[in-house]
Amino acid sequence: MKVLKRNGDIVDFDRLKIEKAIVGAMEDLGPEHINEGLAKRIARDIERELEEGVIFDGRNPSKTLPNPSGDNTSKTLTPIPINIIEDRVEEKLMGSHCKDVARQYIVYRASKAKIRLEKQALDLLNDSNEELKTENSNKNTILNSTQRDYMAGILCKDISRNYFSKDLLRAHDKGMIHIHDLDFSPALPMFNCCLVNLDDMLENGTRLSDMDIVKPKSFMTACAVTAQIIFAVSGNQYGGQTISLSHLAPFVKISKEKYERKYRELGFSGENLEKLTEFSLKKEIKDGIQCLVYNVITMSNSNGQAPFLSIFLWLNEKPDYVKETAMLIEEMIQQRLDGFKDKNGRAVTIAFPKLLYVLDDNNTYPDSPYYYLTELAARCTAKRMVPDYISAKKMREYKEGNVFPCMGCRSFLQPYYDENNQPKFYGRFNQGVVTLNLPYVAMQSKGNKEEFWKLLEEATQKCYEALMIRHNRLKKVKSDVSPIHWQYGALARLNPGETIEKLLYNDYSSISLGYAGLYECTKYMTGYSHTDEHGHDFALQVMEFLNEKCRKWKEETHIGFSLYGTPLESTTGKFAKALQRDFGVVKNVSDHDYVTNSYHICVRENIDAFSKLKFEAEFQGLSTGGMISYIEVPSMYTNIDALLSVMQFIYENTMYAEINTKSDYCFDCGFEGEIESVQDENGKYIWRCPNCGNTKLDRMSVVRRTCGYIGSNYWNQARTAEIHDRVLHL
Repeated sequence: MKVLKRNGDIVDFDRLKIEKAIVGAMEDLGPEHINEGLAKRIARDIERELEEGVIFDGRNPSKTLPNPSGDNTSKTLTPIPINIIEDRVEEKLMGSHCKDVARQYIVYRASKAKIRLEKQALDLLNDSNEELKTENSNKNTILNSTQRDYMAGILCKDISRNYFSKDLLRAHDKGMIHIHDLDFSPALPMFNCCLVNLDDMLENGTRLSDMDIVKPKSFMTACAVTAQIIFAVSGNQYGGQTISLSHLAPFVKISKEKYERKYRELGFSGENLEKLTEFSLKKEIKDGIQCLVYNVITMSNSNGQAPFLSIFLWLNEKPDYVKETAMLIEEMIQQRLDGFKDKNGRAVTIAFPKLLYVLDDNNTYPDSPYYYLTELAARCTAKRMVPDYISAKKMREYKEGNVFPCMGCRSFLQPYYDENNQPKFYGRFNQGVVTLNLPYVAMQSKGNKEEFWKLLEEATQKCYEALMIRHNRLKKVKSDVSPIHWQYGALARLNPGETIEKLLYNDYSSISLGYAGLYECTKYMTGYSHTDEHGHDFALQVMEFLNEKCRKWKEETHIGFSLYGTPLESTTGKFAKALQRDFGVVKNVSDHDYVTNSYHICVRENIDAFSKLKFEAEFQGLSTGGMISYIEVPSMYTNIDALLSVMQFIYENTMYAEINTKSDYCFDCGFEGEIESVQDENGKYIWRCPNCGNTKLDRMSVVRRTCGYIGSNYWNQARTAEIHDRVLHL
């Protein structure tokens, strides 16, 4: 029999360790409490129960699992999580005459938990915790600010676990589900991501550091205030935020009028007045955008990283300011194309802010008046991997005729209408996410479809219970916990002491049932990929089942449940390990160190860009709470026309997509292109320059998009393996 330790290691079951722990608790109470016979009897009873399959969900740990797809399966023993054994020891002691020993055993477990927390903190400080070092590819764990954030997270995670039942924690720990962001919530009354109501804050004023901020009187000032708002917002939530560039457009007009007055007073008129005004305005726009972006990429918030910011670039959001918005979009994209200099003085690709460029009827095709912006966007994508693309045409089909941005990288709201029946999107947010490991449920069912639907019902119920704990934690939160969000306009203008409860219902905010591994789930249950006609219908049935759950929960609670295609980072490895540990290695299901994100086609599957985008578009329509598709392409800077064709295809077929180009750089030899992910002699994935063989991470710049965001601080082994396996689609 095998035991799963908390750090993920699997060891042989040892009955003597149970005896030793019980006797240790007895010795702490005094010599008169020592009863070695009782300790031996409890240890033997637990060993027998494990052998008979009484413990651990009634499953016999010695059973092997069949593979219905017909591929080779390695035999495995299902390991028993250590906490389940410890729980059983407690129950046995409480059922004996030695209840004082039971209480001391509980104290013993608590002391061991404290030691584990201290070890995590020390490993972090010593830079020896590989899991934490690669958990987030945009955090540098050697920095004091990041270490402080992670150390607080270690404690918060321990506190957060107390909110959940043992059953939910067991499902989370063994990888059936994943309760995201335990290092913040529910220990802290924080939410996930949001659409900042920048328009309201700039037009009607806000408050920062207890100082009133009135409506800016120039574009430059508006940019400076916006940067401060972004920083304040990011420190009081754990997910991404999105602002709209069009909300700054009115201040372009204000600055233009200021320059016109200035030069008119100096005696200029006619063409000279127009040229001077245009020159000064363009300079202010350039300086303002640079000020905004520099602040975003250089600020390190209380979470130990730059703010997770997305900027929405839609020409038509403010019909009275299309020209001004176009000027801002052009400057924003041009500066990203030019790049920002790193410590070596070289212009590099930056991760933030993420740019969301909207393809619409006035910028998508060559005869469109703003097609020049789309051409610029294509060149920027080829060089810097941004922007991402939202199709206004497809979004209007999915979202009741509306066009609006995602919150952060991919979380989308449902349309909401205010008291005047006007659509409202800014000032709304997501309460949190819990993700379901679909291939885990599939392998647990042993390929029996009747059993699969039964187990999927149970697993989604666990997700629902975990999400409701998050929701209920927010219900009584008062606006005072984050004035920038709740009182000063980012999300609302509530009174001091007022709760945020009314913002949690009727689709004003969302709460997300996430899912991962639809490909592996379908492959195990049918023997085919969901791109194959034999697997396609089953995959759609799974999606419809999950959507029906969200509809049912929303109807019962009036809470905005929606289905969310989860962007796994470190969790992709956690889910894969869970499959291998509990069910063994099944070809094309659990034989890799990662599971496929959401509904995506497997990264190893050969398919062209247009077919991939078209196929996944069907699943985008079923992931109403959030999704994004991508294609993997080589360096495209000499083939912009091909990129433009892809972008036009996105406009016609896909609501939200990104194009993963390659623009790495080796500092040793000056190579530009794709730096390779290869395995060393120990099987570990490393990065290597194909030109000079350089493998030093601090002597190269490698940029990849992994979870909707661009990452530039390297990745865990599971995600690096996934990057290595990606095939090109163009």
